[in-house]
Amino acid sequence: MTTECSLRRSLVIQFRVVGALLLREVITRFGRHNIGFLWLFVEPMLFTLVIAAVWYWVRDKGLHGSNLPILPFAITGYSTILLWRNAANRCASAVQPNVALLYHRNVAVIDLYAARLLLEIAGATGSLIVLLGTLVLVGQAERPADLLTMVGGWLLLVWFAVALGLIIGPLAERSSSFHRIWQMLHYPLFPLSGAVFLVDWLPTQAQAIVLWIPMVNGVEMLRAGYYGSAIQSHYSAGYLATVNLIMLWFGLKLVERSKRMVNSE
Repeated sequence: MTTECSLRRSLVIQFRVVGALLLREVITRFGRHNIGFLWLFVEPMLFTLVIAAVWYWVRDKGLHGSNLPILPFAITGYSTILLWRNAANRCASAVQPNVALLYHRNVAVIDLYAARLLLEIAGATGSLIVLLGTLVLVGQAERPADLLTMVGGWLLLVWFAVALGLIIGPLAERSSSFHRIWQMLHYPLFPLSGAVFLVDWLPTQAQAIVLWIPMVNGVEMLRAGYYGSAIQSHYSAGYLATVNLIMLWFGLKLVERSKRMVNSE
């Protein structure tokens, strides 16, 4: 009974710590003026809308050969990029600006990462829901064919974003060279992530290769849930979950090592 109460108390404290760090992060990033924390959702929405508008113009000019509704295609693709890219980028600079907070007994390195990851997940998820929901309401998009599959794909991508952030964060904090390498690396990952194509559009040999990229499986699953039988999807939820599990384990190990390094300093 004592152990259970102690665990419950520890969880309550950690939730409060992460909540406080969330509020601090929101105020630091977005301030108290104008629309404040709503920028958390508006910023990714604006970025995605700009990309969707460009794709719509390309489709209107006959430069894009797919018969799929282009706006949902762009939104489901670029929302996933914002999710994992922003999660990793924010974690890459999470500790150094907040190192003074670690002198508080209840604040740990993992809490700094958790606060930033939760913010990016909330922003990308809110953006996806609002944009697709609005398109459905105004009659510019159909309702998802299989909402459960769509949600499952998004949750797997969220898991991937968390695991990636916990890997990139400690490595970038430990080495400024790695930080620069990651900044260059995430650009080619952009077109390879599955956001701008369907696997079925590729030659058979290329399909087998591109499905080794974890994000592609998540994006395909997300779109399979949205478009249903209108597309031929190729993905393995089991493969993505396995990769996520391995990455998360590796990321937590790196965070633990970062914690020891910070404590020693």
